[in-house]
Amino acid sequence: MSEPRGTILVVEDEPQMRRFLRASLGAEGYQVREAWTVADGLREAAAEHPDAILLDLGLPDGDGLELLRRVREWSQVPVIVVSARGREEEKVAALDAGADDYLPKPFGTKELLARLRVALRHARAGSTPGEPVLAVGPLRMDLERHEAALDGRPVRLTPIEWRLLALLAAHAGKVLTHAQILRQVWGPNATAQSHYVRVYMAELRKKLEADPSRPRLLLTEPGVGYRLAPPA
Repeated sequence: MSEPRGTILVVEDEPQMRRFLRASLGAEGYQVREAWTVADGLREAAAEHPDAILLDLGLPDGDGLELLRRVREWSQVPVIVVSARGREEEKVAALDAGADDYLPKPFGTKELLARLRVALRHARAGSTPGEPVLAVGPLRMDLERHEAALDGRPVRLTPIEWRLLALLAAHAGKVLTHAQILRQVWGPNATAQSHYVRVYMAELRKKLEADPSRPRLLLTEPGVGYRLAPPA
């Protein structure tokens, strides 16, 4: 038997959904721990130190966001919210509270597994010394030299364009909200200026995308934010 891929904590109050996730994850070699309340989820997270958490928001004893905030006080374990709440403001709230991704119900097994792999890969990359060069499709970034190339040709970026692209690269595959991007690139006083992000993302797409109207590298999460496609 192959080695387990890791331990996933599923915090979900619906028995049918827990069975579905247990079967889907188990078939891929993951070990699965289960909880169905905020209190149980916190205990399992502290005792088991899972490699990732799949978190529902509507739990019997409280909101899953409370569990997320409390876990973030002591752990950076990847957390993917899986919830029937699909409104944009709820996605933004979860991501701003520290979620790594948000997957609305209903969802397909393949999409769940793909997002889980990205979250785990990002967590592993963050726990070891980072590579100075990042490759995403035809894009290659030298993070130490502040240089970018597309299909081997240098791309000239302004300082703000570089900061924006480097931020997305540091979290490749993970969605960042408008507020998170504004805080990191323009500072805490710019969080209301969401048009800054739109303008600079449009300029980056002109320089990096073969068809800026159909981006394949710089992806939009409508109403939420942006993500850079995960590295190959």
